[in-house]
Amino acid sequence: MSRDLIPEVLPEDKPLPFWDHVGELRDRLIRAILALFAATSVAYFLRLPLWRLAVHPFLKVYLRHPELGSNALTPFAYTDLAEPFFSFMRLSFWTAVLACSPYLFYQVWAFIKPALRERERSMATGFVAVTSLCFVLGVVFAYFALFPELADLLLDEALRAGLRANLRPEEYLNLFLYTLVGTGLSFETPVLFYFLARFGFVNSRAMLKYWREATIVILFVSAFLTPGDVVATTILFGVVLLALYFISAGVVWFVERRRTA
Repeated sequence: MSRDLIPEVLPEDKPLPFWDHVGELRDRLIRAILALFAATSVAYFLRLPLWRLAVHPFLKVYLRHPELGSNALTPFAYTDLAEPFFSFMRLSFWTAVLACSPYLFYQVWAFIKPALRERERSMATGFVAVTSLCFVLGVVFAYFALFPELADLLLDEALRAGLRANLRPEEYLNLFLYTLVGTGLSFETPVLFYFLARFGFVNSRAMLKYWREATIVILFVSAFLTPGDVVATTILFGVVLLALYFISAGVVWFVERRRTA
């Protein structure tokens, strides 16, 4: 086994019993849950501004279609009396996840920190900052670019079929939140490749050697995730995924260089 894969054992490092690890995980989870509960409570008081913020990308696209007539201002309706309440609660919760993401990433780092080398433990601030930044950038990109394009595509398909919009808040939030959270998580790809490189599972030479094959796979995935005949949406999403791939290759190269040094 390569020496690079053997953790550095320092005199002050002592193996912890299994149940101590379980207790540490429990404490981290409790802290994360309490933070999310407090943030969700605050966000619920702002539920109406948050709802207007959530529907803004869709309404901006929706009002571009003059054929909708007088129905253009009322695309949402509910069939269950409790649906608005639970929809606003979900929106408040995911807003809390976004707001607490630095603290949540810190809890993840604090849990895995004892398994790292001493010089890697000082990277806590950088890890929290980078992971939070990647997640927020993904959410911002989805909100301003990806979701409006997706909404325009789906709305255009419905209008071509002669369908009238009568959207449920719950179903709209499903698509909206999954798009934003999924894109935010996909922007964590460089962080994932950093740890894969640390354990020697990937190398930058192979990633750059097979970039053409990776491009084909990325374009195929992009076309599958963005159905329809809007080529611009497929290209936009594919370019973003390809950029993340090359950024990840750069991260892997940086890890290899530091290991060699």
